Amino acid sequence: MKKLQLPKGKKIYFASDNHLGAPSLKESLPREKKFVAWLDSIKEDASAIFLMGDLFDFWFEYKTVVPKGFTRTLGKLAELSDMGIPITYFVGNHDLWMNGYFEEELNIPVYHKPQQYLINDTSFFLGHGDGLGPSDKGFKRMKKVFTNPVAQWFFRWLHPDLGVRLAQHLSINNRIISGEADASFLGEDKEWLILYAKRKLEEQHYDHFVFGHRHLPMEIKLNDTSTYTNLGDWISYFTYAVFDGEKLSLEKLED
Repeated sequence: MKKLQLPKGKKIYFASDNHLGAPSLKESLPREKKFVAWLDSIKEDASAIFLMGDLFDFWFEYKTVVPKGFTRTLGKLAELSDMGIPITYFVGNHDLWMNGYFEEELNIPVYHKPQQYLINDTSFFLGHGDGLGPSDKGFKRMKKVFTNPVAQWFFRWLHPDLGVRLAQHLSINNRIISGEADASFLGEDKEWLILYAKRKLEEQHYDHFVFGHRHLPMEIKLNDTSTYTNLGDWISYFTYAVFDGEKLSLEKLED
């Protein structure tokens, strides 16, 4: 379990599911500007920032090429990282293909699996949330293809103009690949991330489970001492979570 110490007066921020680039770079630009302005607004009191996946609607790293666009976001992340604010990235189902660019260019560690943190005396289980629990079966099948080294090798040999265009088309138009569930609460007995969190609690205690992926802001008490938080998204809700050293709260960007 990774340990972080949160200084007095500082906060830790969590955000997920921006899907920049969808449905197009031009149409997502206003959302990107809101996100960049939010990053700028938290830099004075942010002790750490966790980006919980699907920042981009599509991301693939060729050996010498990354997708065009997102200059404002990448520039702001570089600024905050250079200021000494630790930023951690959890890949989602739309940005599985990260392979060193964030680490090398932005000094941002990238995780492909959930991680456990102890922040002061509060325990966190963090991840994007895709493929966890008893459901999400369509994505689980697709992930086997997307993470297959042979499939990635073949895709890498496509010209980037063709490969990125094809992937963007699939990402936007195929709900299985996108992993976007209907934005409605399924009930505690059917929400697979709630079921997953409850199962993990049988093995070990965590104060907070924080996920993205569902595109639906949620704060659910799992028992007397543990809470499941879903971060929502930056498409419809513009929500994020803040931990002040004692309390984790789900908040909404002010208009």
